[in-house]
Amino acid sequence: MPRKSSPLITSSNANNMLDLLATRFDENLARHPKLKWKEIEARLNSNPKVTKVLAEMEATGGEPDVIRYDRKTDHFIFVDCSAESPKERRSLCYDRAALNARREHKPKNSALDLVATIGCELLSEQEYRLLQEVGEFDLKSSSWVQTPADIRELGGALFCDRRFGHVFVYHNGAQSYYADRGFRGLVRL
Repeated sequence: MPRKSSPLITSSNANNMLDLLATRFDENLARHPKLKWKEIEARLNSNPKVTKVLAEMEATGGEPDVIRYDRKTDHFIFVDCSAESPKERRSLCYDRAALNARREHKPKNSALDLVATIGCELLSEQEYRLLQEVGEFDLKSSSWVQTPADIRELGGALFCDRRFGHVFVYHNGAQSYYADRGFRGLVRL
């Protein structure tokens, strides 16, 4: 899958990423009404690895934003908040095994391989539903989500979207790929 190559995160790039995240935070306060940017910014400044992952998510069209704070784990949760599944991450089968099993018309990559390259996590069904509580996403596209091992062992994989005001979970063969199906990533800070 062709991707924009992201340069190594320099202090200038990190500052640009922080500025972009701060602007997105301010423009989307409904996603995080009780959170304070200064607390998040302080953590980002002390964790350049997360800033690099967020930059990769941004470079592939994800538009990451913080959507909640998890008190149990003491993490801020950033998720891809692009209106539709990120364009640079579509037309992917679910995982490497599915990609290898395709004999013809192989996609260029798999969702789980690209997740590993970016350094984020694939959303679970529950996390996808939490994202949908702060906005309406995937009204025209769909996103692969973490698939339980028993479903994957039988050749299937799960994906979600939002239609008719509801979040739906579907199944498909893990080898399948569609122009409007990608994935959303999550990173914990």
